[in-house]
Amino acid sequence: MAKTKAELLEEAQSLGIEVDAKAKVAEIQALIAKTAETKANPTDETVQEAATAPAPETTAKAGKRSAKALAEAAEKQAKEERKASSEAKDQKPKVAAPPTRSRRERRGKHFRQSAEQIERGKYYSIDEAAALAKKTSHVKFDATVELHINLGVDPRHADQNIRDNVALPAGTGKAVRIAVLSDDAAAANAAGADIADADALLADLEKGSIQFDILITTPAFMPKLGKYARVLGPRGLMPNPKSGTVTSDIGKAISEAKSGRVEYRVDSTGIVHLGVGKVSFSEQQIVDNLQAVLNSIKTNKPQSVKGNYIRTVHVATSMGPSIPIDIASLG
Repeated sequence: MAKTKAELLEEAQSLGIEVDAKAKVAEIQALIAKTAETKANPTDETVQEAATAPAPETTAKAGKRSAKALAEAAEKQAKEERKASSEAKDQKPKVAAPPTRSRRERRGKHFRQSAEQIERGKYYSIDEAAALAKKTSHVKFDATVELHINLGVDPRHADQNIRDNVALPAGTGKAVRIAVLSDDAAAANAAGADIADADALLADLEKGSIQFDILITTPAFMPKLGKYARVLGPRGLMPNPKSGTVTSDIGKAISEAKSGRVEYRVDSTGIVHLGVGKVSFSEQQIVDNLQAVLNSIKTNKPQSVKGNYIRTVHVATSMGPSIPIDIASLG
């Protein structure tokens, strides 16, 4: 019995043959017969195509994936492959970083030559430090000898905020300009003041002009200086009774300032920085000044400090290397 066109179309679909619905019955029968023959006697070409054919796309449980979803998945996979290939090309082999040079090696030639005279790991006595300070100063000007002391104090506590002034036996080696605010300008001039005219001095302060290194005043003039605290304070020039710059004995204050009185104060990290002379001083003069400052700091030790009061002491010159001091030799 001959099959109808509908039955032939259904059979062709089951065999995977794409047939136009408008095709004639004879054409459909020919395609079905050819497909059946090919499956019965497969050729080498047909076998190769079947072997190289891509694996069927995995479908979701709900059914076959649409053509759009398949295209998006293929595009996403191709994009990831391109990205991985690009990263592989851009990835450079890791090169070991060169070792970091020490701080001394990064300094200038003259500094390194001076630093070579200081033995690493060794702590020097004050006498040895004074001699080394003169030898290791490589600058062309008369450098300042500096003293740096790390104290075991907490400056946030009022009783541990170390501050005092000390008269250096050999002086500072620096010419200081002294200004005096007092009612007796003639006496201030006679005592050695560089500026003693109170009206002219206040007028300069009003303009923000400072032509002095030390300002000494009497207690009566302190209220007038209050308005200039923002000008004098940051420069460390505001008179203070603790530093001896607010006093009724103007002559004595000027004499002490001229002879080498210096003020020191611990900073926020608990360190005292102070200039104690010049490289042109003799070794003994440097030692005397260093000893005077250290004795003053020891005298001002707060009772609330427990443990090591003086942690480290270093001596250095302007732009020169640091010389560690043996604390045990300080006595």
